[in-house]
Amino acid sequence: MPLARRNPLTRSLGLGEKLFASSDERRFAEAIESGLETVEAGLLREMSFADNLADVTSRYLFEAGGKRVRPVLTLLTAQLGDGNNDDVIIAAEAVELTHLASLYHDDVMDEAQMRRGVPSAQAVWGNSVAILTGDLLFARASRLVAGLGERAVKLQALTFERLCLGQLHETIGPSDDEDPIAHYIQVLADKTGSLIAAAAQVGVIFSNAADEYRQPVEEFGERIGVAFQLIDDVIDLSSQAEQTGKSQGTDLRSGVATLPLLYLRELARTDHDAAELLGRIDSEVNKAYYGEGDEAALRTAIDELRAHQVTERTLSEAHRWAREAVEALAPLPEGPVKKALSKFADSIVERSS
Repeated sequence: MPLARRNPLTRSLGLGEKLFASSDERRFAEAIESGLETVEAGLLREMSFADNLADVTSRYLFEAGGKRVRPVLTLLTAQLGDGNNDDVIIAAEAVELTHLASLYHDDVMDEAQMRRGVPSAQAVWGNSVAILTGDLLFARASRLVAGLGERAVKLQALTFERLCLGQLHETIGPSDDEDPIAHYIQVLADKTGSLIAAAAQVGVIFSNAADEYRQPVEEFGERIGVAFQLIDDVIDLSSQAEQTGKSQGTDLRSGVATLPLLYLRELARTDHDAAELLGRIDSEVNKAYYGEGDEAALRTAIDELRAHQVTERTLSEAHRWAREAVEALAPLPEGPVKKALSKFADSIVERSS
């Protein structure tokens, strides 16, 4: 059976057979698919623990699915150099382990009940087990990175610092003299963009590609990470839980002020209808937190927010970040890598349709 049929992950990111016409481009696509299969096998090995509970909990979210955006990006940028060598594969595994670890911690902090269509880890085993499972995966990622040398260790440390700062700033919110929207975008750049940027960089670094390609793919990764999260802000408002893998309004219910809500707050200063909708959302979320809410009323308010102009404005902003991500690729040579990264950007913002 062809690789693309056995493993549809890259096709789900818009990188399937139709994108590549020539035989060289098809070999390029097959390299991504075969590399991803190797990464998947490596991830399963790294999630094996002698302790029975750790062995189950560490694989829980991995086996629930996911598009493997970060390792795919590592494999794509590696084709600018020597391709899928051993170090590239290890780096791809490390970034995905880091991402998976962060999901366990995020769900605890957000009190999320669903992740990837299944109950979140802390909903199954409790906060302590979920946190420690994330820590175990961070430790495994660090062990892999340590074998790649000082450059990898420094990049991982800087990225992990940004992940933590992004979560911290999201938790405490903007200061009185900060623009809430600018603050939020920086949170997204730290929490999401930094790891995607790191994934793109390690592909260049460990494939021995030209150093001049590192900054363009870093800028691409950070910008596409912001676009990715802005689309998630829109998806969070969807009532199609079976498609999104999350309950409707998960972020809103946990007190996260996503961009549609921030835009609504800004508009509510001068628009009576926006102020009325904002008041209902805040009231229903607050009542739900104390177990006194009307679920139907909250869902109605979330549906209205999804249909509001502020959500369309969020989509436009996501598309702008994606366009700027593609523009950052200008220094890269023409060819299948640049073509695939551009399509990658398109697929990110098309997820909301």
